[in-house]
Amino acid sequence: MGTVISALSVSVDGYITGRNPRTGHGLGDGDMLFDWYGNGDTPSRVFEGFRLSEASARVFDRAAGRVGASLAGRHTYDDSGWAEGGAPHPTAPLVVLSHRPPPREHERQTFVSTGIEDAVATALELADGKDVALMGGGVVTEALRAGLVDELILHQVPILLGAGRPFFQTLPQHVRLRLLEAVAAPGVTHLHYEVVR
Repeated sequence: MGTVISALSVSVDGYITGRNPRTGHGLGDGDMLFDWYGNGDTPSRVFEGFRLSEASARVFDRAAGRVGASLAGRHTYDDSGWAEGGAPHPTAPLVVLSHRPPPREHERQTFVSTGIEDAVATALELADGKDVALMGGGVVTEALRAGLVDELILHQVPILLGAGRPFFQTLPQHVRLRLLEAVAAPGVTHLHYEVVR
């Protein structure tokens, strides 16, 4: 069975979007958190069009290649414009945790309304032995609260945004992490943690 991970770009002050994220403009104003996707000469083997530094390509492709399904909340889904059938990963299906029904049915999208546990179970089933990648601060926080997250990868960009959507929301208690790897690369530091249970 796969593991449950989250691998997101994050500012030093903890934001995963710029200011004013909204439908069709999910990254908010300015996209400085994602400059490292195109600041190198090494093409990604998983995401067409990404040209990363050699160090970032190694870290990024290793994580992206493990993904068998993605799981996002409704804010992330709406803001990212996936209503037309898109998904964050080029080959993996998308599970959406939402109390509202989908705008329309799509082959690569499954909506779950019965809570984070059922959404993660559905995503793990669809992942077929590969990993589930969590997208969005709300879903990551809910999964952490439920003890369902195995690993966190923070692609930390050296910027203070001051506002936007936070990576983590309020947790009922602290969560201990064990650093597995830290890789410094141009414009980003990749921090790979295991969640200690």
